[in-house]
Amino acid sequence: MKHKEIKTPAGESVIVFSPEGRLDITTAWQFRLKLQEAITQDTPNVLVDLAKITFIDSSGLTSLVAGMRDSDNVGGSFRLCNVHTEARLVFEVTMMDTVFEIYDTEAEALAVPFKVSVG
Repeated sequence: MKHKEIKTPAGESVIVFSPEGRLDITTAWQFRLKLQEAITQDTPNVLVDLAKITFIDSSGLTSLVAGMRDSDNVGGSFRLCNVHTEARLVFEVTMMDTVFEIYDTEAEALAVPFKVSVG
């Protein structure tokens, strides 16, 4: 799973994850562990670029919710971007589109200031 650490225009450190394929019961646990590791070891600010996700199920949503919770617990921000139409429908049906910060592009997500970490 691809990820990179970048600095925002405001100088904040952010890990950008770019999962590919399916985010489902077979891949969600590994993704969840990668999120947790990055949040605890690198930075609490995470952006997940879903441009290359072709399918997401409840396990995938659960891994994203857990990552958001972990990030929030350490004073960070957790955002999503580039959500395909089919995946966006899953977010809307489950009302998770009201829970997550979802941006159309990576640039838009990075332009908004992140929370200041408490730790």
